Amino acid sequence: MPDRDTEALYGIISERNLRKFGFDLNPIVSFASGLFVVLFAAFALLRLEQASQLFQILNELVVNQFDWVFILSSNLFILVCLYFALSRLGSVRIGGLDAEKEFSNFAWYSMLLSAGMGIGLMFWAVGEPLSHFITSPPIFASAEPAYTALATTFLHWGLHPWGIYALMALGLAFFSYNKKLPLSLRSLFYPLLGERICGPIGDIIDTFAVLSVLFGLATSLGLGIQQINSGLAYIVGIEFSIGMQVLLIGVITLIAVASVLSGIDKGIRLLSSLNMKVALVFMLVVFLLGPSGYIIRLFSNSLGVYAGQIVQDAFFINTNGGDWQGMWSIFYLAWWISWSPFVGMFIARISRGRTIRELILGVLIIPSLLSFVWLSVFGGTAIHLDLELGGSLFQMVQDNLPAALFELLRLLDVPLLAELGRMALVILATLLVIIYFITSSDSGSIVVDKMTSGGKLNTPVKQRVFWCLMEGLIAAVLLVIGGEKALEALQTAVITAGLPLALIMVVMVSALVRGVKAAHRDQQAWVEARRLEGLIRERFGDNPGEYDA
Repeated sequence: MPDRDTEALYGIISERNLRKFGFDLNPIVSFASGLFVVLFAAFALLRLEQASQLFQILNELVVNQFDWVFILSSNLFILVCLYFALSRLGSVRIGGLDAEKEFSNFAWYSMLLSAGMGIGLMFWAVGEPLSHFITSPPIFASAEPAYTALATTFLHWGLHPWGIYALMALGLAFFSYNKKLPLSLRSLFYPLLGERICGPIGDIIDTFAVLSVLFGLATSLGLGIQQINSGLAYIVGIEFSIGMQVLLIGVITLIAVASVLSGIDKGIRLLSSLNMKVALVFMLVVFLLGPSGYIIRLFSNSLGVYAGQIVQDAFFINTNGGDWQGMWSIFYLAWWISWSPFVGMFIARISRGRTIRELILGVLIIPSLLSFVWLSVFGGTAIHLDLELGGSLFQMVQDNLPAALFELLRLLDVPLLAELGRMALVILATLLVIIYFITSSDSGSIVVDKMTSGGKLNTPVKQRVFWCLMEGLIAAVLLVIGGEKALEALQTAVITAGLPLALIMVVMVSALVRGVKAAHRDQQAWVEARRLEGLIRERFGDNPGEYDA
């Protein structure tokens, strides 16, 4: 029997929702996700050591036995993205030819960066380049260790993560806006499963995606709150403790709720645009106060090493033992893939009206270049200072990673009103992390809300508020249960989820290519029909009978 029309499937899925107390939820996805979160928290509370060991065993199995899956699939995703962007298929418009953009380019890029890796860049921009500088990686060989260090960091924060995000975003946006399917992960399986995505199989897929997003967000928010605590400890001398971090999560989550209540157009858009401007000012000040000439040379040479060796080193799979690749490259690829339902769905939500070419190249190129510049400024300054101080900055970073950025700011040579200037920079950095926390929580609540409502585009505001509060609560509970160790256990679990998601995306590629090709044919036929209609009107005016004669 042929499948029902895809628009009918949207209705079938939403009809299964529970509509009570002002909520509009898929009960199976919502309650199953909530139950799993409670069970995980209970397991961590009662058996944190065993939970940590279990997830570590699973993680080692995934990293050591399936490292090739992450390496090959991530490169495949970039090649597929380039095929879409550079071929005739790039002209297909998300949402149809008449769809219009909701957001300006600046607002769009700002939201991409805020949701994609804002907190991550703040957290790792000092520590990772410095670590690769001290312990040379087996990729991007160069005569200068600093070039190797930064080129390796570019691999982890550049085209590969954004290629993963771009492909997931395109799949979700295309099946939702062009095929009229729900905006949820289950829709990616429509070409394979047909209308079975409306039933239990679809619920399992969406539950898996919800847990991946919730746990990934909880980990990132937990790391972000530690950095905020470090900044406030420097500014006003408050203690660095679990209790203070839980209090901060509560306060900032309430601010995120206010952002949710104001809607995506006023909340995330305005905060992301503000954060982009503040980040650019912050980066420019550090660039001017730091070793500017060294940073420029480091950026140019490292970019050259990255561009010159990316094909060879992006396909590198370790065969000589050692755990560097598992600790760094595989860790990042698994994390980005497990993070892709969140970022991909958010990008899909804000990309209606853009062509596939705009979406792919916009997500691949601009965020990657901005990340490269950011990493060069902060990573380059850190390397330069570490050389001057005989390795003491690296030791400080090793001892307290959340404080790495603030240690760098403390060591900057500020020519006038030094203490006041450093304090202003720390305040600016802390403000950036706080706003990234808010936008991540806000965008995360939108994504989880979409998946737990069966992919509905319009849902009750209180529902998004509920998920925003849940994200903060999960992060706070994990900190109380086991502090950083609980966050590490959760992070390990999320990375393990990257393996099935990588395979899901590989399956999605074939369906997406077929679907976009069909959409391109339909779009070209429609454009041609419009062109002929225009020629007829131009020749015969509004008298079609004259043409019929």
